[in-house]
Amino acid sequence: MGEVDILISGGTILTLDENETKIEDGALAIKGDTISAFGSSKEIELLYSGEKTINARGCLVMPGIVNGHTHAAMTCFRGLADDLELMNWLNNYIFPAEAKNVNEELVYWGSLLACAEMIRSGTTTFCDMYIFEDETAKAAKKAGMRCLLGEVLFDFPSPNSQSPAEGLDYTKRLIETWEADPLVNIVVEPHSLYTCSPSLLRDSKALAENYGVPLATHLLENRGEVEQLHDRLGKKATLFLRDMGLLDDHFIAFHCVCMDDEDIKLFAEHGSKIVHNPESNMKLASGVAPVTRMLDHGVPVGLGTDGCASNNNLDMMQEMDAAAKLHKVFTMDPTVMDAKTVLKMATAEGSRALGMESEIGILRQGMKADIVIVDLNQPHLTPMYDEYSTLVYAANGSDVRDSIINGRIVMENRELLTINEKQAMDKVNDISERVKRGMVPE
Repeated sequence: MGEVDILISGGTILTLDENETKIEDGALAIKGDTISAFGSSKEIELLYSGEKTINARGCLVMPGIVNGHTHAAMTCFRGLADDLELMNWLNNYIFPAEAKNVNEELVYWGSLLACAEMIRSGTTTFCDMYIFEDETAKAAKKAGMRCLLGEVLFDFPSPNSQSPAEGLDYTKRLIETWEADPLVNIVVEPHSLYTCSPSLLRDSKALAENYGVPLATHLLENRGEVEQLHDRLGKKATLFLRDMGLLDDHFIAFHCVCMDDEDIKLFAEHGSKIVHNPESNMKLASGVAPVTRMLDHGVPVGLGTDGCASNNNLDMMQEMDAAAKLHKVFTMDPTVMDAKTVLKMATAEGSRALGMESEIGILRQGMKADIVIVDLNQPHLTPMYDEYSTLVYAANGSDVRDSIINGRIVMENRELLTINEKQAMDKVNDISERVKRGMVPE
C-alpha cells in the first residue's frame, strides 16, 4: 500500500477535465504538492493510506477557483467611493486616495485580508495588479496562496515609482526575487493604454519576453475609453496592440467590455487571453463584455472579481452566478453561459487564461494539488440534481469547507490555518481610519 500525505475520500469529485469526469463516492490522493491518484473510494483506499485523511462524504471535491483579476490590497478601500462612473471614480477618488495612503504596510495587510477572504470562498489562485507588489507576494506566501502578480506601471509617478523606468526596474526585481518560488509567479503589468505611452508598452513587452513571463493590462473597459484611445492612437486599440507586437499567446487583457467582432478575431488569431469581470463592470455601468462571442471564437476567457473598491467582494461563487445571469438577460437567451461553461471559466479556462493550465484548474494525476471541498449539507443546496448548476446558481463562498493549495491544507472545517484573520481585520480597520482622515477637506 502506498503512503501519501493527504487522502480525501467519500465525496463527489468534479475534475473539470476535457471529459468532464465525475466520480461519485470518489477519493483523491496527494503526495507533496501533487495529485498522485484519484478514482473510486473503494479503489483508492485499497492502494493508498494517508498520513491525513479528510472525510468528504456529502461534499463536492473540485479544483480550486482561479480569480483572474484582482487588486488585492484594495480591500483597504472597500466601499470608499461607490455609485460613480468609472473615470470619475478612478481619477477623482481612487488615484488620489492611493497617492495619499498607499505604502508597504497598507499593501501587505490589505493583501493578507484579501487572501483570507479568497481562501474562505474557494479561491486558490489569484492574478493581481497593484503597487508595492512585493508586499502582496509576501502576503500570498504567508497565506499559502498561489498567485500571478505584477507591479502596476504608469507614465506618471505612483506611490512606489517616480518614473516608468523605476517601475520597470521594480518589476525586474520582482521577477528575479520570486523566480524559483512554487507559489508566487510574476507578470509585467502596464496599467492601460490610456495611462501608458507606446514606449512604456514597448519596454514592458521587452521585459516580459526577456524573462518569459506574461504581459497583462486593462483594455476597453467602457465606451469612453474606446473613443479616447481612438483619438489618441489614430486607430482601434486592438489594431494598435497588434501593430506594436503585443498580441500573442502571453498577452492577457482585463475587462474587454467594448470589443467588436474584429477585436475578438484579432485576439483569437494571436492566441491572446481575456479575463471577464462582470460584477465590477455592472457596478461601474461600464457595459457588458461580449463573452459569448469571445467563447464562440475560441478565445480563452477567465473570470475575475476586480478589486474590492469596485465589486465590493472577492467571492468568486457570486461572480459565477452574476456572469451566468448577466449574459442570459443581455442576450435574451437562457441557454448561453450555462453553468458548466461558467464553472470552467472559474477553473480550467481561468488557468488557461493565465497560462497556468499545465499546473492547475483541473483535477488530474500529476497536477498541483489545489483543491476545495464544498459542503452540500446546507438548506440552500438541497436537493441537488446537477452539481454544476448547484455550484453556479445556489452555492455561496461560505459553503467551502476545506481548501488545499499546493498540497497544503490552508483551511479546514472553515478554520483558516495560515492567517490570523482577526489581526488582519484589525490592521485594515486601523488603516481605514487613516484613509478617512485623509478624505476630510483641509
